[in-house]
Amino acid sequence: MKQETTDRSASGDVRGGQSSVNAAHGRGRQEGPLMLKSVTRLSVFALAMAFALPVSAQDTPSSDTVIVSVNGTDITLGHMILMRNSLPEQYQRLSDDVLWDAILDQLIGQTLLSMDDAAVETKRVKLSLENEQRALLAAEAAASVAEAAVSDDTLQAAYDAKYANADLGLEYNASHILVDSEEEAQAIADEVNAGADFAAVAREKSTGPSGPNGGALGWFAAGMMVEPFQAAVEKLEVGQVSAPVKTQFGWHVIKLNETRQKAAPALDSVRAELADELQRAALTEKLDMLKSGATIVNGAEGIDKAQLRNLDLLED
Repeated sequence: MKQETTDRSASGDVRGGQSSVNAAHGRGRQEGPLMLKSVTRLSVFALAMAFALPVSAQDTPSSDTVIVSVNGTDITLGHMILMRNSLPEQYQRLSDDVLWDAILDQLIGQTLLSMDDAAVETKRVKLSLENEQRALLAAEAAASVAEAAVSDDTLQAAYDAKYANADLGLEYNASHILVDSEEEAQAIADEVNAGADFAAVAREKSTGPSGPNGGALGWFAAGMMVEPFQAAVEKLEVGQVSAPVKTQFGWHVIKLNETRQKAAPALDSVRAELADELQRAALTEKLDMLKSGATIVNGAEGIDKAQLRNLDLLED
């Protein structure tokens, strides 16, 4: 949706918010079962084990540092870090003390349950593990490609290619007067065209929030105003006053004050956008190269695509 708000709104006139899409690259997430207990308390058995099996004193812990051992199976600091990283944002805001106890509690519980006789590796589990491993390994490769694609030199080159000689179009500086009826708007247009001061008439008669400011809208680029307001502005010559223009907000009389060429943004302001474009291009190129050298045999001929929903196939 283009940058649009009502002229009567507190934010002012016929503008509205532009949105930017910045795709972000991330590594694969570790998915796990739901938290077994509240993240705000430590279970009795976890507390007991934590005291019974203290962490060995180390000056510098590593991801391999064993936090507890459950029936001979180690739970390491690395396991805990990964689980914390996979938590929803609202849980990650909790204190480290609370999260430590809750994560350790969960990992101990998962370990014990995984040792139960009922914890069998079904086809569903096997396929889920294969998908998870594939996704994590692919994310590592993608992260490496994406990281290598971005440097000061590649960012500068991308900036120059996109903006150095680009025609970014015009920006417009306009004022308007908003009223309720076409008859009022036409009378105002006639009055201004007869020599009345536009800003003075706007202060007296405009019902929009820009009225007290003489109807001034400031500078805006193509696509930032509602239609047909934007189209009417772009058809005007500098200093020209429009015929009445109807939008969902009422009837407008518009005056185009100035135009100017839109300036290129500063590199720092588009750095993230350019980095994203470079990474996407590098990943696309890498995948195209891998596909061109791969042997891919399609065995899906004749299979009803509705089978994609058939969870019964995952049962042993």
